[in-house]
Amino acid sequence: MFAKLLGETTFGIDGVVVTVEVDINNGLPKFEVVGLPTTAVKEARKRVKLAICNSGYGFPIGSSVVHHF
Repeated sequence: MFAKLLGETTFGIDGVVVTVEVDINNGLPKFEVVGLPTTAVKEARKRVKLAICNSGYGFPIGSSVVHHF
């Protein structure tokens, strides 16, 4: 399953629109966040996982890749 959505982040004091793509496939369970240039990737993985679970949805089983650019 592939999904593409728009989000927003800050750059200085300005808001910037970002595109987020999520791909979930059958396969070995894994969760990756790619496209972030710093060590924020580790923190982002936890934030995304917690946001999904706290929204009342079950975390998908399978191979999940989140790409932000």
